[in-house]
Amino acid sequence: MPDLSRQRWVVIGGLASVTAVSWVYILAGAGMGANPDSRAMMDMTTDWSPEYVALMLAMWWVMMVAMMLPSAAPMILLFAAVSRRSGEGENAVPPTALFAAGYLIVWGGFSLIAVSLQWGLDKLALLNPMMASASVPFGGALLIATGAYQMTPLKHACLRHCRSPIQFLGRHWQPGAAGAMRMGIEHGLYCLGCCWVLMTLLFYGGVMNLVWIAGIALYVLVEKLLPAGHKIGRLIGVVLILWGTGLLIRFLA
Repeated sequence: MPDLSRQRWVVIGGLASVTAVSWVYILAGAGMGANPDSRAMMDMTTDWSPEYVALMLAMWWVMMVAMMLPSAAPMILLFAAVSRRSGEGENAVPPTALFAAGYLIVWGGFSLIAVSLQWGLDKLALLNPMMASASVPFGGALLIATGAYQMTPLKHACLRHCRSPIQFLGRHWQPGAAGAMRMGIEHGLYCLGCCWVLMTLLFYGGVMNLVWIAGIALYVLVEKLLPAGHKIGRLIGVVLILWGTGLLIRFLA
């Protein structure tokens, strides 16, 4: 097997392993036990101790890895191939690992912001013990805001970068280990700009709701990888706006 092919399988194996471990962690309850709706968890949600904050941060970061790494796989694999052929070194695995690490660092930063938002929403009594929306106006507004963001130029500018790995690498290529890390961070920022509002929907359906986690992850894959991803994104935006509007109308009626 050619060396390039072997390295490609090493990268694929690494991505698959990290993704699998992340999903196992989520399915196991993300450190909160196999039954996330237990009474123990309900008691924990009111106690924002340093240990609980650390647990929430780990949960969000691993959840972002599980949800976002599969959709980033085509970019990471293309980076590995280009890095190997660029003549900078015989082994493309280390710079590819740095590229992926830069990407995941960005989602780690988002996870910190998400935990801060969760704390604020919890203090305002807008989340129930399952970390889902406890307020119809809040839930409706969240759906409408997410749907509206799906229509914005910023959303689709970021989505174009995520859907065009060749163009991204051609425009942003930087040599060396530091360059690989910076490129991973840049790609992560575009991906964050594309998807961060979608992730706030977890505050509507439940931060540990496996159906919502899997559904959003699947949608991100569809939006980024299918040829009609742009159109699907706009359609989902319309659906979310109508959904949120319907909730608010029924609440006010």
